[in-house]
Amino acid sequence: MSIPFLKDDTLPPGEVQQVAPGVRRLLCANPGPFTFRGTNTWIIGEGLSVAVLDPGPEDPAHLRAILRATHGERITHILVSHTHRDHSPGVAALREATGATSFGFGPHLTPPDQGGEGGDHGFRPDVTVPDGGEVGGLDWSLRAIHTPGHCANHLCFALEGTGILFSADHVMSWSTTVVSPPDGDMAAYMASLARLRARDDRLLLPGHGPPLPDPQPFMAALAAHRIEREAMVLDALRAAKRATARDLVGAVYGPALDARLVPAAARSLLAHLVKLAAEGEAARDGESFEAR
Repeated sequence: MSIPFLKDDTLPPGEVQQVAPGVRRLLCANPGPFTFRGTNTWIIGEGLSVAVLDPGPEDPAHLRAILRATHGERITHILVSHTHRDHSPGVAALREATGATSFGFGPHLTPPDQGGEGGDHGFRPDVTVPDGGEVGGLDWSLRAIHTPGHCANHLCFALEGTGILFSADHVMSWSTTVVSPPDGDMAAYMASLARLRARDDRLLLPGHGPPLPDPQPFMAALAAHRIEREAMVLDALRAAKRATARDLVGAVYGPALDARLVPAAARSLLAHLVKLAAEGEAARDGESFEAR
């Protein structure tokens, strides 16, 4: 099943887009093969109690843009969806500039020497937010949904009473999500995706890419894509008899894959292989796998 990605996104970095009542979008100028046009920073609420979700990387220009967008208002909450370096390092400077309290599931859960590369290992929230936890301001309330898979401490946030879900990097409108073990977990990703599909949100606001209306068909396509990809991985493994994730990239993704994406593709295939091994469909010996 093809996924109806949204690639038409013309918001300039530093400019504010009003997405819904009390919800504004600000794009950070950190484009790349994994961030699309940049990280979305979401501004929630107005006036005396404003929350900033995912202030992005350490970027003085983006910090100035956040402060400019909220001039005359009071930022009281800084929320973090997950601790990847394109989302949470900007917390420290924004906290210093505003005195706001930071909120998140917790620190990055995988140490660097155990495969936690890409993580912001310096972030510690002032307030930990568990699954189902509520964070509220004067005129807004967010409900946290723990959605591990892309990152073990990943949270989505539902804006209560609106049908709006901040889906961060678990569901992005422009691309599929990178799932890189051990911090990334494909079985957890699929379970979290099923949990979001069981909801009735009408609008998803992702960490990268434009807003995603009518998200149910899109999420169904994401799930079908992962199931199809897993079948391809298992077929390729059976054909190879024994292989590493990197060995299978060409067979699964084809020769047209952007060379910059090959390492990430191998990590995604590893996530599928680890899941297959846990389910008894494959056996693992170090970095190598074979079908059972």
